[in-house]
Amino acid sequence: MPGQRRRSGARDACARGENPLKPILGGLLRGAGIALAIGALAGCVTRPVGDLGRVEASLVHDEVMPVAGSVRAQLAGEPVSRFNRTAEEIEMSDRIWRFLVAPHADWFHDAAAELQRTRLASALDRAFKPRAYYEHLAATRFASSRARYSRIEDDARADIATLPSTFASICKVIEIDRQRAVALANIERKPSGAAENVAAREWENQQVIGWFTRALDYRFIAYSTALDGLLVETPHEEARGVDAALVALEVFVHRAKAGAFCPSAGTAVAKDGSEGSRFAAPRSGLHTPALPRK
Repeated sequence: MPGQRRRSGARDACARGENPLKPILGGLLRGAGIALAIGALAGCVTRPVGDLGRVEASLVHDEVMPVAGSVRAQLAGEPVSRFNRTAEEIEMSDRIWRFLVAPHADWFHDAAAELQRTRLASALDRAFKPRAYYEHLAATRFASSRARYSRIEDDARADIATLPSTFASICKVIEIDRQRAVALANIERKPSGAAENVAAREWENQQVIGWFTRALDYRFIAYSTALDGLLVETPHEEARGVDAALVALEVFVHRAKAGAFCPSAGTAVAKDGSEGSRFAAPRSGLHTPALPRK
């Protein structure tokens, strides 16, 4: 089909029943000293998803890999909380996940994201190259060169549509961490290890929020890089629609970088350093000067 995204080599291997990252997982598990059969991880490393990109339950991905990842994290000296996760923390993780991967494409390194989510590896996302999205679009067959602009705009607006609920879920977790700290400070007979677990869980949540912020910025830069590339390669007026979507997405990027996930934190974040619209007239400042009173 024209415009259909090509599967990566890793996905092709999955379809053949192979696990392209099995040797890596084997080394990680042996290095952690875990007595697990590598055959338990014979499935693909990428997290299984169902309709509309919703995550599907999986024993390997929900139980085996996180346990192995916790051991690796402890050996690496990273905080590991023994607390159960709250409903709010689970919701945040589920909502954030769509920003950490790119289903049916190979520009977002889904396998690396799953290794990072389960803590079998640390921040692999820092090595991602935003230009991969443009290269993916350029290599994919479309019925028209204009369709590539539509793909960028559709992807950006799909992100924008889910960002308000994602920010709200992050805000709830920030409040949960605050409530834990208050409870800990006001309880006389503190449970054993409570302080360590509270601090570790807050650290874990901040790592997830930081990952989401980097992923959102990565997507914005990837879309912007693709638009700039297409403007040179196949210029079309459809670029204006993409540009408008990116201006709207950039507002959320700045909010995330400022940590303004909660309404009380303010939603009007200054856009110093913003690229702005590629089609807007040059402006001398961010604010229109007030008219003199008569």
